[in-house]
Amino acid sequence: METTAQPTGAPGAPEPLGDLDTYGVADPFETPGSYPHDPVSTEPVAEPWRVDAAGGSMRPQSALDILVNLNERVSTGDVSRYQPVPLGFTPLDKTVGGGLRPGEMVLLGGAQGTGKTTMALQMARNIASGGLANVLYVCFEHDEEYLLNRLIALESVLVHLPQTTGGIKIQDVRREILGSWMVEGEAGHQLASNPRLRPALERIGRYGESLFLLKGSQTGSTVENLRLLVEQHRELSGDRQLVVFVDYLQKVPVIPEPPNETEKVTYVVNGLKDVALSEGVPLVAIVAADKEGLKASRLRNHHLRGSSAINYEADIILILNEKYHIVAKVNIEFNPYQAQRFRDWVIVSVEKNRGGKDNVDLEYEKHFEYSCFDPDGRTVQEKLIEERLYND
Repeated sequence: METTAQPTGAPGAPEPLGDLDTYGVADPFETPGSYPHDPVSTEPVAEPWRVDAAGGSMRPQSALDILVNLNERVSTGDVSRYQPVPLGFTPLDKTVGGGLRPGEMVLLGGAQGTGKTTMALQMARNIASGGLANVLYVCFEHDEEYLLNRLIALESVLVHLPQTTGGIKIQDVRREILGSWMVEGEAGHQLASNPRLRPALERIGRYGESLFLLKGSQTGSTVENLRLLVEQHRELSGDRQLVVFVDYLQKVPVIPEPPNETEKVTYVVNGLKDVALSEGVPLVAIVAADKEGLKASRLRNHHLRGSSAINYEADIILILNEKYHIVAKVNIEFNPYQAQRFRDWVIVSVEKNRGGKDNVDLEYEKHFEYSCFDPDGRTVQEKLIEERLYND
């Protein structure tokens, strides 16, 4: 049931009641008629307050309408909007309130080589394997089979970390696939017959139906078409939650092409945020750094390329930096071994967090040869360089 309140003074609206207790109006959560003095109206229900225009409809709802509808959803167990979808990285999940929620947009930034795609794909894998949502991973830089090869490498070591013995490096995955074909012959060969591949393939098989991979196109993968994919997912899967990953934001095409990148990025980031809000999906997008960010000692959120709208529209901004490059010199100048060890870690800084604490620095050990991070991270203990602008 959906109720719609009339604005005071709108055509057809009832006179305001004033104080509810004076008129004996029942608790909106109680059964109608349960109060002896509940007013019973015989007047016809007024038309809802609504404007239908070419670009869409506008329909204000009173806070009471929203509260009543929320109560109905809770009473029927429809609380999916309040159940976070974990990213599978500790303590990052704790920092962002347990995970992602419908309508949120997360931006993952960093310089080249810091592991943005590695982390995003691992997050997508974690969500799919967790069973709470389906995942759509749209990648403009790699095709679907390349992403699958990275998943195979990841799955070969993930359950054994921090040990990597027996894992298959990403550069060796293709060789193992080709080796399976050569052993079995041209007809009837099966990847699962390869003993090195089989454990990883079995793990992918457990969540593979929930993880969808798509190679982005510079003609077809527009914001509008991504919205259509989300809408079609709802038609095909019903109430199943969907999380969308875009790798990466500056590659999303706009047709016709805007005159400059600032306008293009503004359009894309506003469009993706609207998809997240209007379709009720969490959305994670990788964002490239600008030239100043690539030269800076430490990348910050104001170094993300294209438009200030990036910082305004995002609910959460995560920035990746190599630990070796941003740790304060006092931590390494007297200990060369410590300096070398820092090269094995990436720092994830929570630069913006609408739902909780920001300016949080977390670190994760990288295993890039296996296309993954150790998901058991920790808070950074060492002092870091700042290079923060006052107006960021």
